[in-house]
Amino acid sequence: MAQIIDGKAIAARLRERVAAETAVFREETGVTPHLAAVLAGEDPASAVYVRNKQRACEKAGLRSTSHRLEDGASQEELLALVERLNADADVHGILVQLPLPEQIDETAVLDAVSPLKDVDCFHPENVGLLSQGRPRFQPCTPAGCQHLLTEAGVSTEGAHVVVLGRSEIVGKPMAMLMLQKGEGANATVTVCHSRSRDLAAITRQADILIAALGKPRFVTGEMVKPGVVVIDVGINRTDDGKLVGDVDFASVTTKASAITPVPGGVGPMTIAMLLQNTLTAARLQVNGSSPAPEQRASGSTGRRSPPGG
Repeated sequence: MAQIIDGKAIAARLRERVAAETAVFREETGVTPHLAAVLAGEDPASAVYVRNKQRACEKAGLRSTSHRLEDGASQEELLALVERLNADADVHGILVQLPLPEQIDETAVLDAVSPLKDVDCFHPENVGLLSQGRPRFQPCTPAGCQHLLTEAGVSTEGAHVVVLGRSEIVGKPMAMLMLQKGEGANATVTVCHSRSRDLAAITRQADILIAALGKPRFVTGEMVKPGVVVIDVGINRTDDGKLVGDVDFASVTTKASAITPVPGGVGPMTIAMLLQNTLTAARLQVNGSSPAPEQRASGSTGRRSPPGG
């Protein structure tokens, strides 16, 4: 049977570290890192996510405030709110909870967030820095996945990582992180999606499989090889109310060497990484310091690296 990668325990250790670093930062600067969460619309799941993030901030010694807009709010209203938060020196990180109401252009809103306060790492400037291996912030969910692999002692050096899904939030940044030079990366990466041919033939080549499709129990035991390490990013609710991942846990766990559960795997890590990014944002804005070493992407030498592989 597979080793269970305990995301709750690993995230708890990371939150403790962030709390300790935040206490030092407050003592040295007199500033409390402040995350402003923006919630537009009446989506119940989004409201729960925002509350969970606020509680995690408070436990780690960070300040968190919530800004609510009604379901019928216009794009202009939301952009005006983002602009006010951009201009507020007391706010260090801005989180716009997705999805947004259908009348709002999601890309326009995310692009409007100041790159220095973009703790989700969605802004094109931050995505570009990430692609060059010199990130300002790390994308929360992909970085959480990478941290889980490192903490579980999984060797990524030269490994074939297959990413299922090509979203801007998980799939694409996940591939970029694993391609970087350095610890926790240096992998050979294949990205699969809905148009990929003979998907199972590709997934069976994976040493590490990262599933982020949004399809419940899509990956079955027949789609993986013995000894694979599986990171299940999916969170889906079934008709009977259960939370399940994109991986059929029962069949895959008999072949995998290690696997994350749902819930209790990637989810807690996403929030822990958000806290780390908020502290990083405060450091950058208060004293212009670079992110802490553990917050930079593996092998973040970027263009200073010699050419070649």
